[in-house]
Parts: sequence; structure tokens; C-alpha cells
Amino acid sequence: MTGRVSRQNPSEGRLIAALAAALLLALLLALPVPALAVPQKGKPAPPFKTVTTSGQQVTLANYKGYVLIMDFFATWCRPCQLTIPHLIELNRKFGRQGLQVLGMSVGDEEASVREFISEKKISYPVAVTDEDLQTDYGLRSIPVMYVVNKKGVIVETFRGYNDEAEKKMEVLIRKLLAE
Repeated sequence: MTGRVSRQNPSEGRLIAALAAALLLALLLALPVPALAVPQKGKPAPPFKTVTTSGQQVTLANYKGYVLIMDFFATWCRPCQLTIPHLIELNRKFGRQGLQVLGMSVGDEEASVREFISEKKISYPVAVTDEDLQTDYGLRSIPVMYVVNKKGVIVETFRGYNDEAEKKMEVLIRKLLAE
């Protein structure tokens, strides 16, 4: 028996690796991929059922006939904390006209959320979300605010927070309340 060592040409090795990668990519693209639930503007908001930190059970149906801002946040998130005074002010300014704000805490313990509510003097209901609700709303980062019209349709999504978003949100709220 003779031992024969095959020496592969380096360019052949690169070609084989490229073909293998292309085949793998083709196979991955051919497999069905579950769609990540990301609510879209103009589509109904995904239904939810949750309990606020004060023990009140709330669903999306509770907000029919109101303009709703759903604020997904975390107590430790600095940009999230910057949105709170603006949401408190919007709630104060437009609450009697039909605006509702619902805080949706992500990844926090209820006790720390209650402390946060007290510390920040949050005047609107806040619930601690579960993973199903976060998935239904396609959360990948926070803060995220969904603005839902009186019919339960998402009209805008604000990701992150800045002065421009603050101004745009107030203009949108005024428009939706007038409808």
C-alpha cells in the first residue's frame, strides 16, 4: 500500500469554499422563515391583555374611541426616561379630549416599576409586559411608542426619542383628536 498525499491547489480550495457557502445560502433562502411580528402603520394594533401596576386589567378594546400612545420602556433606559415628562405633559394637556397614555414596562420587576412610577410622578397607567406582548409588538429596542387612532389602527411608530419626535407626536395627537 502506497501512501499518497493529495495536494490541493489553493485556488481550488477557495472555489470549493465559495461553492459550499453559496449552496448553504441557497438552502437557507429556500427554507420558510417565520415573519417577525412588527406592527405596521395603517394596520390594526395587535390585541393585548395586561394588568397595570395598580391591578387594573386592560385590553386594546378598552381604548376604542380614544387616541392611545403605548410607550414601551424600561426603568434603566436613559432615553426612555427622557420621554416620560413629555408623555405626562401630553396626558395632562389632551387627556380630557380623548388621549390615553399606557406605559408598557419591558424587562423590569413590578416592584421596581412601582418605585419608578412614584419617583417620576407618572400620571398614567403602567403595565409590566410579558414576552408574548413584546413579540406581538416586534420589540427589538426601546423606547418605542405606538400611536393608535380611535379605531385601533396604528398611525405612527416612534423609535427612540428626540425633540423632532416630540413635536411630530404632538401635531399628530392634535390631528387624531380632531377626527
